[in-house]
Amino acid sequence: MKQYLLNKALPLALICAAICATPSLISNPLQRVVPGESSAQRLPQGLWNRTELYFGSSKPDGTEVTEAQFKQFLDQEVTPRFPDGLTVLTGYGQFRNSANVIIQERSTELILLYPLQMPEANRKIQEIRESYKRAFQQESVLRVDSLATVSF
Repeated sequence: MKQYLLNKALPLALICAAICATPSLISNPLQRVVPGESSAQRLPQGLWNRTELYFGSSKPDGTEVTEAQFKQFLDQEVTPRFPDGLTVLTGYGQFRNSANVIIQERSTELILLYPLQMPEANRKIQEIRESYKRAFQQESVLRVDSLATVSF
């Protein structure tokens, strides 16, 4: 039993020692440290929210959301809510729908970066999702949220 505990405790002790030996990561986790770089050369960085929305293109009637339709949706629904900037990527994906059928389709990914202190962001993102589902008869719009360290 003592050997088992020693084997489990040793890796944890090594991790703790490594963290304690690098206090700059603990005191400022957003600080990007590059060997040989002076503090004056470091880019100012901040922690922001990152939301990715995935929009499908296949509609239940067999037609697809066209690029022109998506562009119009972007101009009318997304840009007014997030005018400071966004990124749109086109890809190909698949998912299993509520009828247990795998749907393969062209998809569009929308990436939004916005400050942590933007309390209305969640409401605006939910409005975008609901608007797309209504306009193009979609079951869902996938949402992925994370934090990102950014600099401009």
